Amino acid sequence: MEKDNLKLAYSAAVNRRQLFLIRCLGGSAGKKNFNFQSIRMQSVMSSGPSLEADAVSILRSIIPGLESTKHKGQAGKIAVVGGCREYTGAPYFSAISALKIGADLSHVFCTKDAAPVIKSYSPELIVHPILEESYSIRDEEKSSIAAKVIAEVEKWMERFDCLVVGPGLGRDPFLLDCVSNIMKHARECNVPMVIDGDGLFLVTNSLDLVSGYPLAVLTPNVNEYKRLVQKVLNSEVNDQNGTDQLLSLAKGIGGVTVLRKGKSDFISDGKTACAVSIYGSPRRCGGQGDILSGSVAVFLSWARQCAAKGERSMNPTILGCVAGSALLRRAASLAFESKKRSTLTGDIIEYLGRSIQEICPV
Repeated sequence: MEKDNLKLAYSAAVNRRQLFLIRCLGGSAGKKNFNFQSIRMQSVMSSGPSLEADAVSILRSIIPGLESTKHKGQAGKIAVVGGCREYTGAPYFSAISALKIGADLSHVFCTKDAAPVIKSYSPELIVHPILEESYSIRDEEKSSIAAKVIAEVEKWMERFDCLVVGPGLGRDPFLLDCVSNIMKHARECNVPMVIDGDGLFLVTNSLDLVSGYPLAVLTPNVNEYKRLVQKVLNSEVNDQNGTDQLLSLAKGIGGVTVLRKGKSDFISDGKTACAVSIYGSPRRCGGQGDILSGSVAVFLSWARQCAAKGERSMNPTILGCVAGSALLRRAASLAFESKKRSTLTGDIIEYLGRSIQEICPV
């Protein structure tokens, strides 16, 4: 019995070492014939084989060509609603990622305190300092200021191809009330929404903001997903039957698309489910979820353009999630190959363009 246990332990150690070596080789940026989908990480969901999305094919099919006949705005106009005095990096990461991938215009709607800081990060972003937090206004001013916020957003809303809600938003009650009204207006205008960060905190406590809206995408991490499952399904996360639970969650919120972030990203709109398991990076620096939200917003808008032309039949929100997840993982892999432990979110952003170029050369 003791010998058998030693053999099992040795075999497990060898397998772990082999997986490590495979990942190292698969992540090498020096390989000319690097297969974007060659590495598959074991699914955390053990309810049977998952549907691995053909990410490269999807990316190539929805990325628009660069043509001299196009004008500014046709490749995407994205807006990020987020940013308060404590958190200015998250909305910047999301908005600048959208531009780096290929959107033409990227807006940020943030608080007045956050605006000068976000403006200083990049002159490429269009920053709107219209949001307010409770500490800066009197109770008797709240209704009039909330009305002004919506009036300002209404001027722009119909121009946007997608709205990202939540990066760096914070949890100030008055600010969240204003953002709730912005989301309601976005629904009225049929503008897609990608909801991340504190936007998920808002939605988990007010499911009616997205319930039944098929153009909404939720991108929860482990803890955010746990809270959603508890709220919607009144149960705990069950990875033994994870795919079915994800389908039930998306269906329970009325057909929104849920991108469950993790070792593998799992995506469902309540009807279908797929996974993206391309190897990314072991470096888990903060801000990668913000890159993902901006990426999904751009690809979702491009996928909708393809759908309008009859070029793709799959749900554009699913396509956007698959493409955004795959591109982030590729960029993170390249950044880690270069920077190793010192990899930061800004390094990953700098590799977004190269990652797209390798998939769809100009």
